[in-house]
Amino acid sequence: MKRNRRYAYFFPWVLLLIPLLMWFLWLLTPKKQLVVAIIDKTVLTPEGQEHISLTWILNHYRFTKDARHLYSVSDDYFGFFPKENEKFRVKGLERFDASLLDKLSNDADLAYYTDAYGIFSNEWYLKKNMAERSGTVYGGLSVQDIDFMEKMKQKKKLVLAEFNTIGSPSAAAERYRFEQLFALKWTGWIGRYFSQLDTVKNKNIPHWLIKGYMSRHNNSWPFKNEGVVFVGEGNTIVVLEAGKDLLSPLPYMVTEKTFREHYRLPEKVNYSYWFDIVIPDSSVNKVHASFTLDLTDAGKEALRRNGIPTVFPAVQSHRGKDYQFWYFSGDFCDNPISFNTSYFKGIELFKFLFMNRMDHTQRKSFFWRFYRPLVGTILKEYYAEKSKSAH
Repeated sequence: MKRNRRYAYFFPWVLLLIPLLMWFLWLLTPKKQLVVAIIDKTVLTPEGQEHISLTWILNHYRFTKDARHLYSVSDDYFGFFPKENEKFRVKGLERFDASLLDKLSNDADLAYYTDAYGIFSNEWYLKKNMAERSGTVYGGLSVQDIDFMEKMKQKKKLVLAEFNTIGSPSAAAERYRFEQLFALKWTGWIGRYFSQLDTVKNKNIPHWLIKGYMSRHNNSWPFKNEGVVFVGEGNTIVVLEAGKDLLSPLPYMVTEKTFREHYRLPEKVNYSYWFDIVIPDSSVNKVHASFTLDLTDAGKEALRRNGIPTVFPAVQSHRGKDYQFWYFSGDFCDNPISFNTSYFKGIELFKFLFMNRMDHTQRKSFFWRFYRPLVGTILKEYYAEKSKSAH
């Protein structure tokens, strides 16, 4: 009995000492300077939801923006900066002339475009009708963005981009330049899984999406189950519903064997957020992971009729001596994670504490199982290459 009491006394101290030790080990980890130009044009709050996953990784591995300072979610990016009372500042590359872009491309080690979708007036002013489309306050790829990426490529520096970099509201001219620069082409299709297609039960389905479908289908929206919605240029909308079109409702990513072994990724992982369909020039870029759907015959026919592929790239890259480039065909960097967990070395060993394995739609699981190991390894290996070439 006395032994049990002793264990009961020491157990809370052990629980307290483990995170303290992890934090102390994080503090002892040497800082490593890696200048990352983060471009995020879709920042509604200082929490920086669209780039928090990237900044988490930079902080966790002690990458610094200069000789001393770690990255801040709310400050260290180019794009839209929200302030109180509907005020904001725009600090994007649009204000840079050619000489400043050249300086930035010299100073930066890599560029990461986390989101170029932007901020719309209905989202920002009075925060109402957020599911409707409206005029753009700020957003879309600019000429300066493309000029900057071109300079980074010429200087053989790493460029990463993901959905939504080249979709709406980016202009066709800038999109074309991006496609030519990095040997890929957007099909015009984007998509997303919805856990509930019943518009009475799910208020998060965009109104413009529902209206777009109803305008072409006799003012009808007959869907009640979960499913996947595809949106094409010209507001063409295709809805795949669980039970009718989908055997399994969630899109998932399948990762190629050698790639997943190198980056320590699962063979298959669910993906429940926005994605786009981007086709690479296979002579230049290599596809490492692909999106796929478990379709019924009706679902296959619906995709065939609209020219939508049943399998399409999720992760592609070009890693040569001429330049390095990655494209993620999803909103990979947007995950509802706690930034505070980045201050603990070895926290990935306790990732089970932050995931609900019963919830297959959870984006936190995607961060811990796929995004963190992939991007963390990309950055660590790139830093090692940069350090080696400097000596």
